[in-house]
Amino acid sequence: MIDHATLKAALAGRALPAAYVDLAAFDANVATTLLRAGDLPIRIATKSLRCVPLIQRVLAASPRFQGLMCYHPREALTLHAHGFDDLLVAYPVVQEAEIRAVAQAVAAGARITLMVDSPAHVERLTGSGIPLCLDVDMSARLPGLHFGVRRSPVTTVEQALAVLAAARAAGLVLEGVMGYEAQIAGVPDEAPGDPTNPVIRWLKSRSRRELAERRGAVVKALRDAGAELRFVNGGGTGSLESTAADPSVTEVTAGSAFYAPTLFDHYRAFKGRPAAGFALAVTRIPGPGLYTCYGGGYIASGAPGPAKLPSPYLPVGAQLLSHEGAGEVQTPIAYEGKLALGDPVGFRHAKAGELCERFDRLLLLLDGGVFDDVLTYRGEGFNFG
Repeated sequence: MIDHATLKAALAGRALPAAYVDLAAFDANVATTLLRAGDLPIRIATKSLRCVPLIQRVLAASPRFQGLMCYHPREALTLHAHGFDDLLVAYPVVQEAEIRAVAQAVAAGARITLMVDSPAHVERLTGSGIPLCLDVDMSARLPGLHFGVRRSPVTTVEQALAVLAAARAAGLVLEGVMGYEAQIAGVPDEAPGDPTNPVIRWLKSRSRRELAERRGAVVKALRDAGAELRFVNGGGTGSLESTAADPSVTEVTAGSAFYAPTLFDHYRAFKGRPAAGFALAVTRIPGPGLYTCYGGGYIASGAPGPAKLPSPYLPVGAQLLSHEGAGEVQTPIAYEGKLALGDPVGFRHAKAGELCERFDRLLLLLDGGVFDDVLTYRGEGFNFG
């Protein structure tokens, strides 16, 4: 991890706030992701990067990085226009104009796959010629507890076969299955001082066994019914090892692993290297050990709480004030060392690609300086909602 002196030297003379990526840490995270995924291909979750040059950098690192998982159909179309192929849109598309646009691209040779989780989704795509992927629910259900997220309603073999039948009736091909185990991939299990850590680890262990059986049964039933599945996708940054061990899975997905935001700091199975951050300038010194920075209120999505706040980390020891947090125009911090007006303070975002929705550019830091200056999705004018 870069230190504060290196960050200060690299950003000298540059306008702040500024977002940056430590390329040494980024590349190390790419290498670690390859190791964690065993020998399986890895599909890149583009919403966690939101920067074309960095997507290209990951793809170039190994032939095992194959294909992209997009979060919007227009994103998939845009990336196809940039030369990317094998694009899986991970969320169902219901807008007619977007379906028509994807259908036209597919007819012209684009390899874009759309997600479905019900016959109703399939009916909207009738006659489009677009290949489909079935989203299977990977949540664990215990007495009085839904451990996971609310996404697909497909939990049984019978429901999966109903979607396959609907696809055939609509003249469409089901070419993939996706099962995202969010309660394993996206829930920390080694948070400092959290008494629920052992419970979370037990729930995860139970979920792994149950979900491997569910996913395997669905995949077998679909294949027995004649579905020629090109891929079975699973996992995310927090579950690569366990998902890769599932014999029914043919590829895993990773995205947040490359930037290693704060929500992925506390997992027993792995440790990432903080790679992405943003720097705010000190604009006030309201008292001893207190510094106020300009900007910083970049709050992550999801259920609100302290874990969704950005965290100061450079210089080491800087902390948010609990009663103010990160503000739209100013963010105060406590720090026992010495800072001057104009000095940068490095922060890490709670989630990966959401940082890029705030900045047009990413400064790529390497060997103590700025190696390159690249555009984010926002900087390229991409707005996918």
